[in-house]
Amino acid sequence: MASTNSNGSVHLAIDLGASGGRVLAGTINETGVELSQVHRFDNGGLLVGDRLCWNLLGQWQQVKTGLGLAAQRYGDRISTVGADTWGVDYVLLDRHDDLVGPCIHYRDARTRGMVAKANELISDADMFAATGIQFMEINTAYQLLAMRQQGSPGLDIAERFLMVPDFLHWQLSGQQINEYTNASTTQLLDAQTGKWSSHVLEALDLPRHLFTDPVQPGCDLGSLRETLRVETQLHAGVKVIVPATHDTGSAVLAVPADTFAVDRPDWCYISCGTWSLMGAEVASPVLTDACRQFNFTNEGGVAGSVRLLKNISGLWIVQQCRARWKREGHDWSWDRLIQMAESAEPMMSIIDPDDPCFVAPDSMPDAIREYCQRTGQVVPATEGAIVRCALESLALRYRVVLGYLEQLVGSEFSTIHMVGGGVQNRMLCQMAADACQRRVVAGPIEATALGNVLMQAVGSGELSSIKEARELVLKADDIFHYTPKPIGRWDEGFAKLQQLTLSREEM
Repeated sequence: MASTNSNGSVHLAIDLGASGGRVLAGTINETGVELSQVHRFDNGGLLVGDRLCWNLLGQWQQVKTGLGLAAQRYGDRISTVGADTWGVDYVLLDRHDDLVGPCIHYRDARTRGMVAKANELISDADMFAATGIQFMEINTAYQLLAMRQQGSPGLDIAERFLMVPDFLHWQLSGQQINEYTNASTTQLLDAQTGKWSSHVLEALDLPRHLFTDPVQPGCDLGSLRETLRVETQLHAGVKVIVPATHDTGSAVLAVPADTFAVDRPDWCYISCGTWSLMGAEVASPVLTDACRQFNFTNEGGVAGSVRLLKNISGLWIVQQCRARWKREGHDWSWDRLIQMAESAEPMMSIIDPDDPCFVAPDSMPDAIREYCQRTGQVVPATEGAIVRCALESLALRYRVVLGYLEQLVGSEFSTIHMVGGGVQNRMLCQMAADACQRRVVAGPIEATALGNVLMQAVGSGELSSIKEARELVLKADDIFHYTPKPIGRWDEGFAKLQQLTLSREEM
């Protein structure tokens, strides 16, 4: 990002993702924002018996290591700290503030069948009208329902519900809060009021007392715990400022645009990584039957905005192909895989990236080949052909979702903003522009951490508004523009994808 004054105040962003975590330092002045990585560490699921869990305590230890390194590097220039993570996952605390069991991974098998079970207790229509959230088995509502249905005593012992970033902020400040953007991913929050839905909680037999009224991004939780301050050597003046704790909420804050939700912006976004989250920033939730049928979601955004979006498989498929090939002795770099894909014949085979067969297959390349064979298409024979098939299919899926999104908001978008690590895949960015026939603005890569830092700056008063924060993002030097090329064979591929998805819920 832009170079800044070495004497400016520093905001520490804890950015914890599904595959790794980081502690970064952000400094702001009129020329832009500078981000520096202080500490990086791995993350991932851990089997404990038959349960897939997160090693949350180990992650917290790594965060503390990063905070200590930041204290050594920046000293009393550090002004604030805040954390963002993925959504839906949580811990429970008992009356002694001890953990009630581990933090269970959203991909754990316990939620299988829970969407259907919930529908016996509260209809899909009522659930969506209350929460505005799409139906996914990973959602917190179904995780908690699984605990109840499977006879876990945890809900009866528990006194407090904390999502993963809430847990981190509790460890930082001693304050037990639920933050709005992450709370909205639970499918338990009332979309109209921003409070917990008593109707849904009662229907699922979940105790209301576990949940605290959500706080908004920018909330000041006060000083660090004294024990943490002593351990890390952070100075006594550091404040804990809650960012948009859902990583996508932070990423959308860092979209390089000069408009905000109330201005009815003519852009939409794709937060691009393992998942692609495609949506628009709107002023109020969209709770129509069409929204429910398209399986869109209304997640909380900054400053009272709503992120109307849909989850798409994203780069998960290509990542899993690469991991499989590495296990087979072919450690292809990302650059090499893209070169091979560029050499492959275009539009030979199309897959539906959101088909359940691609959720967690033993071998992703085999799953792609089997899908193509089953659907009567050319079976990709090389690594390059497989990667090209996956990327073209993802770009076409963007086009499908763009059509739904424009229908829901009642207007067309002239620009697609792609943010996050996935924008380093320039082939995908150009494919998105070509498939959707829209201008694509790609970057910043570090959108989530940048949004985290900017929200801390707004919350602490260093910046006056979201608008001022976005004006700084416009100065970033990692923003790239892609102009759509002639439609070519993309219409043919789009028609093929429509045929493939006829059996799924929105077609």
